[in-house]
Amino acid sequence: MNATAAPSAWMQYAIPGAIILLVLFFRLRAVGKARRLRLERLWILPALYAVLVGFVFWSAPPHGATWLWCLLALGVGAALGWTRGKLMKIAVDPETHELSQTVSPAALLFIVVLIFIRSASRAMAEQMAGPGHAGLMAATDILLAFALGFLAFQRIEVFIRARRMLVEARAGRR
Repeated sequence: MNATAAPSAWMQYAIPGAIILLVLFFRLRAVGKARRLRLERLWILPALYAVLVGFVFWSAPPHGATWLWCLLALGVGAALGWTRGKLMKIAVDPETHELSQTVSPAALLFIVVLIFIRSASRAMAEQMAGPGHAGLMAATDILLAFALGFLAFQRIEVFIRARRMLVEARAGRR
């Protein structure tokens, strides 16, 4: 490795890391505070993440049985996401019928960790030519599928429950 390659390799991790830390800083400030829940926007994060996972799988597709493991992980993630969605606190203002939820950093941190793992494993896989490469990539593909199921089904459960609560609140006002 020459002296000119080291700064670019370091910057490859420093810039995305700094951006992620900045986003985390602003997101984590809201922990424990109620925040407005907009039903019409719940689909955005899972859709963006689905595009990201689709791009990753398109650019470096899983091989063989890894597809099966990814489907299993997607199912497990969906079940756990649904459970996490059920545990989220949602409230409806009786006067304005505005929905709110208490912010939790767990899902955000989970995704950030997965992104770091995937980035690090990709860099390691590019440098490694040995047998550990395939297992490392398979593990991260499985984690990405799990996260997709987790995010999507958490949001679906929150949407269904919040919509039901909103309908009940509006029916009680009439």
